Amino acid sequence: MKIAVLAGDGIGPEVTREAVRVLEALGLPGLTLAYADVGGVAYKNHGHPLPAQTLEIARNSDGILFGAVGDPTCDNLERRLRPEQAILGLRKELGLFANLRPAKVFAGMEDFSALRPEVAGAIDLLIVRELNGDVYFGEKGIRTLPDGRRQGWDMMAYAEDEVRRIAHVAFKAAQGRKGKLCSVDKANVLETSQVWRDVVCEVAAHYPDVELSHMYVDNAAMQLVRSPGQFDVVVTGNLFGDILSDQASMCVGSIGLLASASLSEGTLGLYEPIHGSAPDIAGKGVANPMATVLSAAMLLRHSLGLEEPAARIEAAVAKALADGVRGADLGGSHGTVQIGDAILERL
Repeated sequence: MKIAVLAGDGIGPEVTREAVRVLEALGLPGLTLAYADVGGVAYKNHGHPLPAQTLEIARNSDGILFGAVGDPTCDNLERRLRPEQAILGLRKELGLFANLRPAKVFAGMEDFSALRPEVAGAIDLLIVRELNGDVYFGEKGIRTLPDGRRQGWDMMAYAEDEVRRIAHVAFKAAQGRKGKLCSVDKANVLETSQVWRDVVCEVAAHYPDVELSHMYVDNAAMQLVRSPGQFDVVVTGNLFGDILSDQASMCVGSIGLLASASLSEGTLGLYEPIHGSAPDIAGKGVANPMATVLSAAMLLRHSLGLEEPAARIEAAVAKALADGVRGADLGGSHGTVQIGDAILERL
């Protein structure tokens, strides 16, 4: 079992280090770790945010533990060399098309949500976001109109096979949960969304045990605040998923607690906390590593098929929170290493 560890920039190395400590503490036989640069640190060391050697290590791994990318000193580079291009490159090169973003309120953490505690406490959902299509990967450019005005343009498009494969992922996820799937689109105004809805309905015929519903994205954004407990699994495109998954995360109360997985059609996946590189606190030892530790648990479950150790990690994090272990993001004073120690003690 080979895990590629791509810690990246900012707080990435700090939080990733704690996740690695947890993985090593499990004593899994045959587990090896391979480290490589990615993001801004890779550009500075190798001249590119996703060097060939990093991509090769990632490609030859069973799963990728990813920290974060983003470095303000690289903001003026041409777009293809900016740190953030590394994650887009990994998604494209490794065929990582399905993003899983669970959002669940841990017991005792209801008051940290911006929502009323009784509303927040009902949150237990999974957003399945398509990663390799939509407006992010469509043709784009800046042109000059006949009257001299500049106009930016971006093409939103989905082919039916792209929709079909993400729909299958979402339906299978719903089968393993409460059996409810909500497909989010904007079919009342976008032809792209009409194709999306049509294909999702076709795929639904293969999953008679899953209850399918549809919702326009603006209504979905409202319902996530009004009544998030109604959702089980949500499937949507790249742009809408980017926005809704961040919204769901903040409904939970802190982005320092939430993990994510980006999966291919095989078992290879990339696992990362949803927070960014947070350069303002990098090196201070105050970043909350729980989201990265939970990402490592997702790696064990989805790429290595190891449910028992994955569940152990999640239970240890939940117990640490229940015992009052809090990072600065949750109003506490526990530092990065202290939180890692607390998780290890409970593991």
